[in-house]
Amino acid sequence: MVELFVGKVLVKNNRDRDELDTEREVLLRLQNRIVLLFFGSGDCPRCREFAPTLKEFFVRLTDEFYVERAAQLVLLYVSLDQSEKRQSKFLKDMPKRWLTLPFEDPYKKELALMFEVAEIPTVVVLRPDCTMISPNAVDEISRLGPDCFKNWQEAAELIDRSFMMAEDFDDMRMRSATDPLRRLKYKLEKKKKKKEEEEDSKEGEGSQNGEGEGQDPWG
Repeated sequence: MVELFVGKVLVKNNRDRDELDTEREVLLRLQNRIVLLFFGSGDCPRCREFAPTLKEFFVRLTDEFYVERAAQLVLLYVSLDQSEKRQSKFLKDMPKRWLTLPFEDPYKKELALMFEVAEIPTVVVLRPDCTMISPNAVDEISRLGPDCFKNWQEAAELIDRSFMMAEDFDDMRMRSATDPLRRLKYKLEKKKKKKEEEEDSKEGEGSQNGEGEGQDPWG
């Protein structure tokens, strides 16, 4: 999931609008969690109608007043509001644990295209590896409430952190965070090696023709 937001800034829905602007902060918030992308707008009547249902759904799963341990769940509001003032007004009564992207961030539109959002409200449900569980869970949330999270949890095969040693979880976190960088490094090294082999082959041909005598074949 972190890969989807590498290099992006996420904003907490609290009074100070605190930002998660480092990879580590984003990692700690998103790792091993189901993520809900809530595409909506305060200008949309259906969104305003659905918002209290989504708020109660989220609170009952994450607020220690209702549950002994908060569910492994993150909600990111992808604003399609026409103004930042309208967005702020819409989020005013929503949970402080919700996240948003900065209002001016064009990545919001990219996400809408990526997940083929055709209407609002839409709630895209994602596994920790960014694969989709549901393209739009609005009806499911409205019908089943918090119970639908159990279905998502099973579908995502979430690792229950309460049964993990701290060092195991830290290792999993760091491994997941560095995997994309490792893959990129591997590709670059493979490309570099291929280029070196091509150069060596050309030098070998030159040596056979009496050129490059006395040179080290490895450069």
